[in-house]
Amino acid sequence: MAYTTVPKSTDYFDTTIYTGNGSSQTLTMDNLGLLWMKNRTETSNHNLFDSVRGGHYTSDPGPNLRPNDTTTGHGSDITSAYGITFGSSSSTIGSDGGGYNYNQNSKSYVGWQWRAGSSASSNTAGTINTTATSVDTTAGFSISTYTGTGSNATVGHGLGVAPKFIMFKRLDSADDWTIYHHMLGATKKIDLNNTGAASTVSNVFNDTAPTTTVMSVGTNGRTNASGGKYVAYAFAEKQGYSKFGTYTGSGNDDGAFIWTGFAPKLVICKRYNNTEQWTVTDSVRDNNVSPNFARLNSDTTSAESTNTTWARIDKFSNGFKMRGTDTVSNGSGDTYIYMAFGQSIVGSNNVPATGQN
Repeated sequence: MAYTTVPKSTDYFDTTIYTGNGSSQTLTMDNLGLLWMKNRTETSNHNLFDSVRGGHYTSDPGPNLRPNDTTTGHGSDITSAYGITFGSSSSTIGSDGGGYNYNQNSKSYVGWQWRAGSSASSNTAGTINTTATSVDTTAGFSISTYTGTGSNATVGHGLGVAPKFIMFKRLDSADDWTIYHHMLGATKKIDLNNTGAASTVSNVFNDTAPTTTVMSVGTNGRTNASGGKYVAYAFAEKQGYSKFGTYTGSGNDDGAFIWTGFAPKLVICKRYNNTEQWTVTDSVRDNNVSPNFARLNSDTTSAESTNTTWARIDKFSNGFKMRGTDTVSNGSGDTYIYMAFGQSIVGSNNVPATGQN
């Protein structure tokens, strides 16, 4: 049996560091679906675009979302030249003429990019038909837009397996980014754009875990207000490529080792038993500063921190290890959720000599 269906992870997820030029930047990924960008050295908003909603302004709400705040899509001034042009073999970051800080001249940026499907169409598997769904089943990622009903409902995701991590965002009204994580269960939610702990809210996911075909939404305006416009980014777990789990912090430099079965290229984690910031680290930025200290936070506009007294994340060929005493990622006895993407280094579709199920 193949160890992984994703023999080359950069075909499906990648991290790009680039210097802004105020003109254009090319990203070489087939069917780029989701692009999340952040200025590394300045206080600025995160910027997120996806191929289903489009990379430039066509109508309200606009295409530009901010993972660090509650606001709706921005960008009535994001023209095709200023915004993102999504393509089948490469995509282009435009000149950022609106000043949203994703390609300003001479500034340093990081972009995290996920591949989606080659096209988008309505998914009719749920009680709510999606406006459009783009899905890549190999890497387990889909993007869906839909209009809420205000009643308990289901929405098709197209993955063919149950997603383990979903980000919901209302597009037509200011509301928090609402996260479903399978280790928290469908009775709890947590927010991407703030430091809040996980909380029990029964009407967000209708207390119902996603299935192989649909994700459930309740009556809460975060996920299903009557007439509300939404986008959902759903991720399934794929052996040798992605993992979504939990760990307990130690509060010391010899913290927990979290086995993923691949070399992590991106790790995002959040303390969920108490308030704390989200931590976003990746192996590309780690290799360009003092090792393992390059951290951004999805819930703030803060610049990248390389503070060596903060807990760091050491990345290995088969997982990652928590270091330091910082409660952001390694508080003693604290519990954390994480999402990780990476690459098996045992060779394409080969069963590893050692491993863990």
